[in-house]
Amino acid sequence: MTNDKIQVIGIDVGGTAIKLGRFTADGTCLQSLTVAAPQPTTPEAVLAVLVDAIAQIDPDNQTVAIGVGTPGPSDAAGRIAKIAINLPGWLDVPLADWLEAKTDKPTAIANDANCALLGEAWLGAGRHLQNLILLTLGTGVGGAIILDGKLFIGHQGAAGELGLISLNPDGPICNSGNRGSLEQHASATAIRRRTLKEPIELGILAQQGDPAALTFWQEYGRDLGIGLTSLIYVLTPQAIVIGGGISGSFEFFLPAAKAEIEKRVQPLSRVGLQILPAELGNFAGIVGAAKLAWQCYSGL
Repeated sequence: MTNDKIQVIGIDVGGTAIKLGRFTADGTCLQSLTVAAPQPTTPEAVLAVLVDAIAQIDPDNQTVAIGVGTPGPSDAAGRIAKIAINLPGWLDVPLADWLEAKTDKPTAIANDANCALLGEAWLGAGRHLQNLILLTLGTGVGGAIILDGKLFIGHQGAAGELGLISLNPDGPICNSGNRGSLEQHASATAIRRRTLKEPIELGILAQQGDPAALTFWQEYGRDLGIGLTSLIYVLTPQAIVIGGGISGSFEFFLPAAKAEIEKRVQPLSRVGLQILPAELGNFAGIVGAAKLAWQCYSGL
């Protein structure tokens, strides 16, 4: 089988929907499929849905590997879903083994933020860059890191929880046990707590020139910039990719974030730094999972 004929499957497992895509080696998505997540989303129920959906998207058994993104950390080998946030019963689930047994295809798993960054690095905002980080600004604040072209997950697979770094030692309590984490300042949950408004509502008001909304986004950008300062000093990325629902208001908070970074980060640590909006949106997860599958298949 020639390279352009070989195909893989990328899967993004969420609490309400499971997305799948069938991809060629150049990143072309030949077919995509979204199915409802089973309720409750127990590991066994999700496995059954995955097996059925894989058969739907690959009826002729043309694919050679599977990559899966799950909403929580995996082990360093990409075999076990250690825990999946908001999914019941997900604790040390050997999902890769289960899928391999059912499909006879090599399978790798990673957390959804890592998959999103792999997708952006392959086909999105991070194309042609070797060192970049991703922040997903949504219900929480997720993160991922690519160093020298490779996903950095740490020795246990749990690295890259960028939203959990400390911003304010006396701030609101975080689910992680930290106080005043970046997530507690930059997530949609934090925005609601602070303004009693939804982020999308504040974005619409800012577009209409509402002074209070514009001021809020400036303050938001300042907090985000302070959090990014710590990450830049440690990782000196070529680019920071900003995704998640809140990134829809990128234009309103970016100037304040950049001003804060320029004020706080010495020039040598931010040479050529770009802060970019994510390009792939909700598609990033399956694209990155497909990249994971390619790496699994080729042994990269």
